[in-house]
Amino acid sequence: MRVYEITERTPERLAELLAVWERSVRATHTFLSESEILRIRGYVPQALAAVPELAVLEEDGRLLGFLGAGEGRLEMLFLDPDARGRGLGRALLTYGLARYAIREVTVNEQNPAALGFYRHFGFREYRRTETDEEGGPYPLLYLRREG
Repeated sequence: MRVYEITERTPERLAELLAVWERSVRATHTFLSESEILRIRGYVPQALAAVPELAVLEEDGRLLGFLGAGEGRLEMLFLDPDARGRGLGRALLTYGLARYAIREVTVNEQNPAALGFYRHFGFREYRRTETDEEGGPYPLLYLRREG
């Protein structure tokens, strides 16, 4: 297993990341409809290209996950569903905590596994909204990690 920052964001690499994103979302964001997944999917390449720091996790040359961060905020962390339960999410987040000084993250309230994951790492809720940032019916929890 190898976690490292990528600086070159080629169309091929972005397509790989998008594929991991989609597999992960389909496995974990069961509250989203098919049309919502497809709508959001349209924004993901732009978000991947724009996030200041982007790190990937590979095993045997295969992309299994990634995280994006900026200014101490975890913007995205997605793991291939076939790789879950092996400590790879922990490896990604640990890398991000050390390398990017991540202190905040936003989580969909309807994704209890993600919420539990971040709470395990000491993140605590400090704010809640009834809708997501686009006004959709998806409550968000804003978490902060002290120390």
